[in-house]
Amino acid sequence: MDILQCYTDSRLKVDWSDNRMWLAVGSVIFNPTFWNIVARKEYRSKFITRIFKGNSLYGCYALAATIFILGLIRDAIFKYAVDNQPKAECMNIVPIQALAVLLFTVGNIFVLTSMWVLGVTGTYLGDYFGILMDERVTSFPFNVNENPMYNGTVMIFMGTALWSLSPAGVYLSLIVHFVYRIALKFEGPFTTEIYNKRERERTAAKETASVKGGKSGKKNAKTGKKKEL
Repeated sequence: MDILQCYTDSRLKVDWSDNRMWLAVGSVIFNPTFWNIVARKEYRSKFITRIFKGNSLYGCYALAATIFILGLIRDAIFKYAVDNQPKAECMNIVPIQALAVLLFTVGNIFVLTSMWVLGVTGTYLGDYFGILMDERVTSFPFNVNENPMYNGTVMIFMGTALWSLSPAGVYLSLIVHFVYRIALKFEGPFTTEIYNKRERERTAAKETASVKGGKSGKKNAKTGKKKEL
């Protein structure tokens, strides 16, 4: 059986009446929705920072821990749903299983190296707490993939689905991809504006300092002339 025929047969092997499937869909949608809403509220009102008595770093760590735990729960729900869905034995062939291993491996490399380069605050929305990076990260994996965290996560899900011979897992992975694309539509411009605002403030501060420096120079020059007289 070729891969195209396998797809045709497998797409019917999804039990959408299984509540575990919909629980997985819900968890996939909930996580990015949650952290986007909470992070924006923090940016505007500093409600998490206030909980930690003005310590934005501790606030960021608390949100990071929450997002990480929610991610573990989502992964467990995904695996539980996949394990209880019909299997497609036609997916148990070398090309598909090799692709599963490749996706899982590359996805983990993208996610782990992203976290290493960005650190905790860079990975978990430190920008919204006022903890900004000095400059844009351009090293690996960001030099080969614009959104390695999100794309790597999708690859891990897809690799797991293919390895598990699960058409339902493939559909869930596509839902993850779709949800993350929507999340990026909100996160990308908002984060860019945070850094643009910092640059505007820096430019304004430099201009103010330059003006003050110019006035100070003129004042000193006048003082010098008076002394000469």
